[in-house]
Amino acid sequence: MNRLATTWALFQGLLLEALPFLLLGIAIAGLARWLVPQRLWIDRLPRHPILAPIIGAMMGFALPACECGNVPVARRLLANGAPLGTAFGFLFAAPVLNPIVLASTWAAFPNQPWLLICRPLGAFLIAIMLSALLVQLPEAQVLESALLAERRMNQPLSNLSLLKRGTGVIGEPLPETTTAKTERLGFKQVLDQSSREFLDLLALLLLGCLIAALVQTWLPRSWLLQVGNAPTLSILALMLLAIVVSVCSSVDAFLALGFAAQVTPGALLAFLLLGPVVDLKLAGLFTVLFRPKAIAMTAIAASFGVLLIGQWVNLLQL
Repeated sequence: MNRLATTWALFQGLLLEALPFLLLGIAIAGLARWLVPQRLWIDRLPRHPILAPIIGAMMGFALPACECGNVPVARRLLANGAPLGTAFGFLFAAPVLNPIVLASTWAAFPNQPWLLICRPLGAFLIAIMLSALLVQLPEAQVLESALLAERRMNQPLSNLSLLKRGTGVIGEPLPETTTAKTERLGFKQVLDQSSREFLDLLALLLLGCLIAALVQTWLPRSWLLQVGNAPTLSILALMLLAIVVSVCSSVDAFLALGFAAQVTPGALLAFLLLGPVVDLKLAGLFTVLFRPKAIAMTAIAASFGVLLIGQWVNLLQL
């Protein structure tokens, strides 16, 4: 009974922590659809393989949401035809490169200036690496099928044939025309789309929070911290801890403060870098964006990149 009560308490905590940011992300995506013609700003985003993810990552400063809130915004970017690199750069970097997270990191570690530099820089590098990796694959192998269909429907006819847009019977009118993309959607239409998107994401968030709560209850954290002084094992242990606890990036620095003195600097940084990109809570939310292969590639590549960064920090002993 004690474990069930603990699981329920953890589930509520994770859900209450993530839900406001999910709502914020839905609101940001909805306002963008309502206030600005969809193609007007999408067409202005850079498509250069290097510049696109950089601009996407920088967008996090203007959209202060954690990883849960970034998913609906990134999905709307992709559905509206934004360059893959821009959307991926935003998705992976914005959970750290936003004012709320940077301020919370400074508040938790005011006497460790190296961390205030290495965390945003590391998040930026990881986002660029993941974006560069995923854009090498065809869209059909990366994006979830419903998202891919919506993205193709929003492409101009000059970029995509009618067959690829999946319009169905020849001669059937297109559900959305190219000229419609230059007009603002009605408030009622945006509200309806946002409500359906929120319900879909909420179901996945509930499942992710439940899995994270169950794993936290049954997997003791004490043995993870017992290897805190081992250069490599400490990094791997804290990476696993970040995946398990699934805490929001806006408050993870305060959680890390509780064990910062027990682990190596590289392990501390690894905890703060990996959680916003890969955790149990995010696994379900990512299914509205990516195919399983792309999710697996993201998790493996992010883990490898964070491990290398953590090893480098331990080598320098900042």
